[in-house]
Amino acid sequence: MPDGIAYGGDWNPEQWPEETWEQDVALMREAGVNRVSVGIFSWSSLEPVEGVFDFGWFDRVMDLLAENGIGANLATPTASPPPWFSEAYPQALPVDADGRRLHHGSRQGFCPSSPLYREKALRIAEQVALRYRDHPALALWHVHNEYGCHNARCYCDTSAAAFRAWLRTRYSSLDALNEAWGTAFWSQRYSDWSQILPPRATPSFPNPGQQLDFRRFSSDALVELYVAERDLLKRLTPDVPATTNLMAGAHWDMDCWAFAAELDVVSTDHYLIGARRERHIDLAFAADYARSLGGGRPWLLMEHSTSAVNWQPRNLAKTPGELRRNSLQHLARGADGIMFFQWRQSRAGAEKWHSAMLPHAGTDTRIWREVVALGAELAGLSGVTGSTVKADVALLLDHSSVWAQDHPAQPTSELDPVEEAKRWHAALWRAGVTCDVARPEGDLSGYRLVVVPQLYLVSDEGAAGLEEFARRGGVVVVGPYSGIVDEHDRVRLGGYPGAWRDLLGVSVEEFLPLDAPIRLASGASGGVWSEAARVTTAKVLDTYASGEPAWTRNEFGDGVAHYLTTLLDDAALAEVLATACREAGVSPEAVSVPGVEVVRRSHPDGRSFLFAVNHTGEDATVTTAEGETVTVAAGDAVVIPG
Repeated sequence: MPDGIAYGGDWNPEQWPEETWEQDVALMREAGVNRVSVGIFSWSSLEPVEGVFDFGWFDRVMDLLAENGIGANLATPTASPPPWFSEAYPQALPVDADGRRLHHGSRQGFCPSSPLYREKALRIAEQVALRYRDHPALALWHVHNEYGCHNARCYCDTSAAAFRAWLRTRYSSLDALNEAWGTAFWSQRYSDWSQILPPRATPSFPNPGQQLDFRRFSSDALVELYVAERDLLKRLTPDVPATTNLMAGAHWDMDCWAFAAELDVVSTDHYLIGARRERHIDLAFAADYARSLGGGRPWLLMEHSTSAVNWQPRNLAKTPGELRRNSLQHLARGADGIMFFQWRQSRAGAEKWHSAMLPHAGTDTRIWREVVALGAELAGLSGVTGSTVKADVALLLDHSSVWAQDHPAQPTSELDPVEEAKRWHAALWRAGVTCDVARPEGDLSGYRLVVVPQLYLVSDEGAAGLEEFARRGGVVVVGPYSGIVDEHDRVRLGGYPGAWRDLLGVSVEEFLPLDAPIRLASGASGGVWSEAARVTTAKVLDTYASGEPAWTRNEFGDGVAHYLTTLLDDAALAEVLATACREAGVSPEAVSVPGVEVVRRSHPDGRSFLFAVNHTGEDATVTTAEGETVTVAAGDAVVIPG
């Protein structure tokens, strides 16, 4: 990272005549840009013919950056193989579940398990590293780009062979695999490894264990590709940090925790979804997730947009001031770098309508003026870098659980574990409570409260970890359809929620999905889901009209565990979480004002920065936990050193 906050975006000079490059760099300096990502989609320009390399033009790009004091997130251009690759090696192209081979014409046109792709990718990565390992502009390796965004799973014969090898390592024997997958059902028992395929299109539901393990394998295959490139770069440039841009909170086809464990610094991309009613809360979730992936360390926002994107049904432009608010939100929640896609808006290609720092209309534009103003503001906030955000609450979320629940044969199709997690996070956001995202198997000892909105699958280790957290005095809130199956998607027998019956003091006999909202004794309503439950050691706090429990509380060790058997309406959920926060001694950074978020970043020496961001159309005054009063104008954000 540079001295101060990294600021800039993707620069793609190969899309433009060389005479624009000097102008670009001059404008970067005007905007306060100190970091750009280069080379991301330049494979066909760097290696126009297989084995023939052209670095002359890129030398001039790197030299321009160095001469102007701008650092390079230097990419390995492996996310988009050139046309010669697909022409020469069609067997390396991805195949979908229906058996269709996908052809060249966009990006990420390769099978992640293809040894041919890996060979060619490592060759171009090595050429880039050898050429620029001592270049003064090189600041960070940007490996690949958005792994798995379009080719997360490939179903070709090469992938099938790699899947079988992965399964042999995981299970050692066919007997163990058959037991894990429950292959006695529907006469699916395997007698030879060669019989196992990816979950290609079949007449009916695929085997749940097979589907889940294929999702795991596919994620691992992408991590392997990153590690292969990273290790090559580290051998040649051991002191240059490496990362790849995840899509934390938005893209669930790969295990971000597994990727994060291999990154020197977590970086992520985030784009607002126009269809969401409160897009800034979704942004907060993604930022908290990115921070959590790195164990609370500062992270890098590699991409977001200055205004509209180009890939949604309706691409909404950002309102005046929203670019700044979005950027300061990410900064407040732990980012040490604020970068965009892209520097100069493309004239041609699939992303020509995606906004950029330098728009089609040039510098006499609102976007450009906001970009320049933000650069100057971030330069004045350099003291923020290195500081961290302390959260007393953790929200448990696991990719394997999301993947397992994605199987089509579920009690209802209306339970969405990611959306429910975001809804609980939003309730905490509205209460002014900052929240980490955590894996069930992670260290929970630093938290006061752990919430589990919907964790259908949990390992024995994860189940025991939550119990131990409560036993030692922590407060837990668990939502419905949690703790139901083990790591192989096999039901935990004896009554739901199998993993946590003792912790919650509840036993559920049957799931009762709803086709209409249901009224609770308290006047609250539940939706989508209910359960036929009875308490064993828990106390009932709210019931359905039938008298069966809807909200329970159980004392467990020195702690407390709450359980919900329905998806409560937003107001009732907020009350449950507020009750849990009070029990856990969790308080907000400031007295909650609707639509205003307050987050503090702190240094170990006691220095801190208080961020207050007003997402409303009215001026607001907030009072911090220390009694400090802060007034934030409508749509504004303030940063107060302390």
